[in-house]
Amino acid sequence: MLAALSGRTHQVYTGLTLAGPGAVCTEHEVTDVTFRALSGAEIAAYVATGEPMDKAGAYGIQGLGALLVQRLGEGDYFNVMGLPLCRLGRMLRAFGVELLSPDGH
Repeated sequence: MLAALSGRTHQVYTGLTLAGPGAVCTEHEVTDVTFRALSGAEIAAYVATGEPMDKAGAYGIQGLGALLVQRLGEGDYFNVMGLPLCRLGRMLRAFGVELLSPDGH
């Protein structure tokens, strides 16, 4: 997987659905991630850390996998980590949940 991503741009997609009384909202987030060109030795060394073993896409951008990423294009960094927080916050506000207010309403 890492060899396939090497030197290329890929897209990370995450879908979200919120459901409440009388309402359901489904949206998705897309983030462009460009990897730098990786040598076989770099890939082997990263795999040897164990970090990519439980990750979708075989890397963790929040850890050592950040060293593989040349740039992020359009999209949300947190989406690459697994949960697009900005989009989730907007969706929750539509459901009457305000995360930044002291009482959450």
